[in-house]
Amino acid sequence: MAAEPLLVIGTGALAGLFAARLAAAGFAVHMVGTWPAALDALEAHGVRLVDLDGTTRAYPVRVWRTPRAGVPFAGALVLVKTWQTARAARTAAHMLPATASALTLQNGLGPQEVLQQALGAARVVVGVTTYGARVLAPGRVQATGPGTVDLARHPRAGFWQTTLAQAGFTVRVHEDVQGLIWGKLAINAAINPLTALLDVPNGALLEDPAARLFMARAATEVARVAAAQGIALPFADPVAAAEEVARRTAANASSMRQDLQRGAPTEIDAICGAVARIGRQVGQPAPLNEALWDMVRAAVAHRRAVAA
Repeated sequence: MAAEPLLVIGTGALAGLFAARLAAAGFAVHMVGTWPAALDALEAHGVRLVDLDGTTRAYPVRVWRTPRAGVPFAGALVLVKTWQTARAARTAAHMLPATASALTLQNGLGPQEVLQQALGAARVVVGVTTYGARVLAPGRVQATGPGTVDLARHPRAGFWQTTLAQAGFTVRVHEDVQGLIWGKLAINAAINPLTALLDVPNGALLEDPAARLFMARAATEVARVAAAQGIALPFADPVAAAEEVARRTAANASSMRQDLQRGAPTEIDAICGAVARIGRQVGQPAPLNEALWDMVRAAVAHRRAVAA
């Protein structure tokens, strides 16, 4: 176990889940973020983790409201929305010692490059996770089921594999994580925007023939754009993979649905938007992803106009 503390950048669902489990394993965990209510709750109660059976346990964390240098962090776990990555990268560059690395487990495309620009490629480990969590209240999160953490092979990946394994996470290291990133992208593109636009839980998509067709088409477009770049997804059938995730998380509200309900920015630019942009670049158009990109952005703009 590292003697130095660990930094978690973010105060949302996954940030809370990882912080709680790391703290439970005996790590000194610090959290930094910009959500005032969550920071207040974390300072008052620690990070509270609710099991599926309703049992709640609280774990103490050190809270930072303003990034400050001087703490000998062993590493930083970046778990913020994709649109918050630039700020998170500046925070990591300011707070992390030059010897420490950052691990990003964020959704979509783009965070890796932003972090590498701020820290250098030698200090950024890239991964994806299928662990799920939801925010019940500021500083209070619930794990929604088992998962995995998959890391790209990197000189610093061993540190994160050992650290997360000590906290009870299932961790694997791969020679090339791009297929995993695009596989998760296919699932996110199939589920998140539709649940947000229809305002339904994940499983409801399987009960509506039109929604299920759109799911299939969105996932297939992502697979085709990946194939045009020579990227192989980690599953043979992206439609079946998306439907299985929707079935397994049937009662869950996707993060994009929750964001839209709050009138907050969504990750649509880094999911469907990224697929549409890259598809045009590689000569493999993704018209449904382009349409979903436009519709979610319009829905966010409408929510803000109504609230104004």
